[in-house]
Amino acid sequence: MSGPRSGVGTGIGYGIAAYALWGAFPLYFVLLDGVPPIEIVAHRVLWSLVVCLVAVALTRQWRQVWSAATWRVGGLLALGAVFLAANWGIYVYSVSVGEVNQASLGYFINPLVTVLLAVGVLHERLRRAQWVALGLGGLAVLVLTLGYGGLPWISLSLAITFGLYGLIKKTVGESVSALTGLTVETVALAPAAAVFVVWLQARGEGHFLSEGADITTLLILCGVITVVPLLFFAAAARRVPLSILGLLQYLTPVLQLLIAVVVLGEHMPAVRWMGFGLVWLALGVLTVDSLRAVRAAHVSGSQR
Repeated sequence: MSGPRSGVGTGIGYGIAAYALWGAFPLYFVLLDGVPPIEIVAHRVLWSLVVCLVAVALTRQWRQVWSAATWRVGGLLALGAVFLAANWGIYVYSVSVGEVNQASLGYFINPLVTVLLAVGVLHERLRRAQWVALGLGGLAVLVLTLGYGGLPWISLSLAITFGLYGLIKKTVGESVSALTGLTVETVALAPAAAVFVVWLQARGEGHFLSEGADITTLLILCGVITVVPLLFFAAAARRVPLSILGLLQYLTPVLQLLIAVVVLGEHMPAVRWMGFGLVWLALGVLTVDSLRAVRAAHVSGSQR
C-alpha cells in the first residue's frame, strides 16, 4: 500500500512545484521590463526549443518526436503552437502594463471557457450545475467590465487562447507526451522566432547581448523556466488523479493575484473583487460538481 500512496504524494509534490512556478512567472518577467513582449516570446520559443532538444536527447525520445511530426498530429500541434505563442505574448504584455491581476483572472476563467468549448465544439451535454457555473461566469464578466471600464480583454484572451490550446492537446490525445508536444510546437514556431530575433539584432533594436549580461541571461533562461514546470506537470499527471490535479491548478492564479496585489501593488477596486468573487463562486460550483461526477463514476464502476 505504501507504494501507490507514496507515488500520489510524490505526484502532488510535482504538481505543486509546477503550478507554483507558473504562479511566480510575473516575478520573472517583471525583471525583463523594457524588453518588448514579442521579443521575449521569440526568445522563449528559441531557448525552449534548445532545452527541449537537450531533454529529448537525454531521455532518448527522438522516435516519439518523429512519430508526432505527421501531417495530422504535427499540423494540430503547429496550430496549438500559434495559440500558445499568443497566450505567452498576452501574458508577458499583462506584466509589462501592470495588469497581472487580469492575467490571474484569465486563468481562473479558463475552466469555464473549457466547459464552453466542450459544448460548442465537442457537443457535450452539460449538467445543471455546469450551466449554473457558466451563468455565474457570464455575470462576473459583466461586473468586471464595469470594474475595468471595458471588457477585461487580457483575461478573456488568455482564457480563450489557453482553452483552444487545451482543446487541440485533447484532440491530439495522450499518446503525445508533454515534452514531445512542446518540442514539435517550438520547432513549428522557431523559424519565425529566429527571423524576428535576427531582424531585431540587425536593426540594433534587439536586447540580446546589448543590454548587459543580466538581460541576456534572463532571455536565455526563458527556455528553462518554460520546460521545467512542464516536466513537473507531466510527472504529476502520471501519478495523480485528474480530480486532484484539477484542484491544484488554482494555485497558479491565486499566486498571480497575490503577487499582483501584495508585491507589485496593483490597485483592486471593490467592484473588481466582486467580479473575482463571482468567478470563484462559479469555480466552486464547477469543482463540487466535478468531484461528485468522479465519485459517482467510481461507485458505478465498482458495482459492475
